[in-house]
Amino acid sequence: MSEKDYAPLSAACVRALSDKLYEKRKAAALEIEKMTKEFSTVNNTIQIKKLLRVLSQEFAVSQNPHTRKGGLIGLAAMAIALGKDTNLYMEELVRPILACFLDTDSRVRYYACESLYNVAKVGRGALLPQFNEVFDVLAKLVADPDQNVKSGAELLDRLLKDIVTESACFDVTAFMPLLRERIYTRNTFTRQFLISWLSVLHSVPHLDLLTFLPDILDGLFTILEDPTMEIKKMCESLLGEFLRSIIENPKHVDFPSMINILIHHSQSSDELSRYTAVTWISEFAILSGPAILPYTSGILTAILPCMAYDDDSKKDLRETTRIVNSNLMRLVDSDSEKNMELGSVVLVLDQHLTHNSVHTKVAVLKWIEHLLGHLPNSILPHTEKLFPVLLNNLSDPADQVVILTVQALAHIANAKANDAMGDTYFLKFMKSLLALFSSDRGMQEERWAFIIRQLCVLLSAEDIYRTFAEILIEEKNCRFASVMVETLSTLLLTSSELFPLRRKLKDLNTDESCNLFVMLYKCWCHNPVATVALCLLTQNYLQASNLIRHFGNLEVTVDFLTEIDQLVQLIESPIFAYLRIELLEPDKNGPIVHTLYGLLMLLPQSEAFHTLRRRLECVAHLRPLADNRNIVQAEDKRPQIKAIDFQKLTEHFVQVQEKHCQYELETRIAGMSNNKFPWELIPV
Repeated sequence: MSEKDYAPLSAACVRALSDKLYEKRKAAALEIEKMTKEFSTVNNTIQIKKLLRVLSQEFAVSQNPHTRKGGLIGLAAMAIALGKDTNLYMEELVRPILACFLDTDSRVRYYACESLYNVAKVGRGALLPQFNEVFDVLAKLVADPDQNVKSGAELLDRLLKDIVTESACFDVTAFMPLLRERIYTRNTFTRQFLISWLSVLHSVPHLDLLTFLPDILDGLFTILEDPTMEIKKMCESLLGEFLRSIIENPKHVDFPSMINILIHHSQSSDELSRYTAVTWISEFAILSGPAILPYTSGILTAILPCMAYDDDSKKDLRETTRIVNSNLMRLVDSDSEKNMELGSVVLVLDQHLTHNSVHTKVAVLKWIEHLLGHLPNSILPHTEKLFPVLLNNLSDPADQVVILTVQALAHIANAKANDAMGDTYFLKFMKSLLALFSSDRGMQEERWAFIIRQLCVLLSAEDIYRTFAEILIEEKNCRFASVMVETLSTLLLTSSELFPLRRKLKDLNTDESCNLFVMLYKCWCHNPVATVALCLLTQNYLQASNLIRHFGNLEVTVDFLTEIDQLVQLIESPIFAYLRIELLEPDKNGPIVHTLYGLLMLLPQSEAFHTLRRRLECVAHLRPLADNRNIVQAEDKRPQIKAIDFQKLTEHFVQVQEKHCQYELETRIAGMSNNKFPWELIPV
């Protein structure tokens, strides 16, 4: 190649610029600097551009690495010489340098950093039009395997940050697409580089990064999951800065575009990422208000499992999710229907009703109760999906879960009471409840009583007892029916929640109460002792005395005697104080005394036997039993009682007991044929 091909460079300068020795290349660069100053002084742009072309097209892209180094140092020398006029040639200076950033020779890459540093130092803000290209290659160099190159890149990086922060012309809008693309890098050094830049840009007052936060938030949370602790801390700090800015200036924040990102990362396996996302959601629920309600199902999917955490290491996460849950629930009111997709919310609640954690199930049940209270008309069409799961939750060992489940089921029943299908739903509810009691062998009778008591507080106790009676009258499992009646009878006689019903049955002063008595009586016949107790409660003492006569034909078992023992204890309780007072009236107490003596004769000489004997001895002198050959009850002054056919009720009792005997016989035979032993009823 002839000398004029390198003009305006001399042959000596060309050789020195391509020399392997740095000192010779440095000397050539000084000559280029001097030459450029002379051209600039006389405004000889033609020669300047020719020199730029030679350095960029002949040297910077040469096959010889030393020549490429010479080209880079020469370009830097030109920038120094041009001074404030560098901005006129910035693109021609920067482009060949950028090409060398990815050179295979690490020394060339280092000199490229040094060269661009000098160009940027002189040109300052004039470099900003090429910022994206510079940033892109710099993001790669910070992860360079050569430490010298990394050091050079870091030096250039600091200078670029200074230039950006001092300039009012930085185009953040043009920069964001590149950042959004690069933020998903997996390289630790590049991640550190990106976080540092975002932190710097966020600190510049006139740059509103919050506008672009939705574009980079997902990438930031991805970086937060980096295994390097230093990177995690840097990213956590940056996200904290962004959140503080959002809290200070929420008006310009696009909450909807970020909430799904937060929901996604709140389910991350990384604890810090999950906690940070939940913290953001908590603040969003406060700042955005009802605007967050369309995302309720997603938020619940994220936070409900977190409530199950019991260990101290996750205490902060657990408490934060509870705050989110409370804040979100407070946003739901009677006007929230248009903002919520209730179908998806119910689906999430339904899925978490079977969660292993009591805390999670309690939270779900409180949500169901809250929705039923504030959006009853909207939530009711979805309750069919919830009903079977709610019913199964009645078997939960946790009392709080059972109480809230009963409240939810009762709330649904009350809400549907005004519906055309209200009675149908109530009957279905009662049937399902009895079916659960019958099928769930792990559920104790105490749990049955607990559930029924709760229901009697929330719903009409009379409706519950009437419906149970209607169903149990037709119950084919006689043993279950007997146990169920015993439970219902004990509750009726002892529970404070059932006092109004108990008083109504005691008085029997209306046709309605008499009809209720007849219905209960027919059902109570599944349990002889409970039937007698019902007659004593309703002051039908003659009927109780008549029933006692049939007890001699019944199979006396341990369970049977235990029930009589319990009845004696009840007779001694305040509930039957009125009965004990009536013993003081000899002309009226014949049926009562006969009933009590009948119970006494059935009992073995236990504590209950002696208790009842002592009670009867107290009234024996008033009217000796021998005088009571014809036991007649004094005329009942309650007119509605006359409509009750007690003879038919007695016959019904006998029929039911015969059915029980047949059932027990068939059960034992079936058990023997299957080599299984059913519950053994021990004769005495």
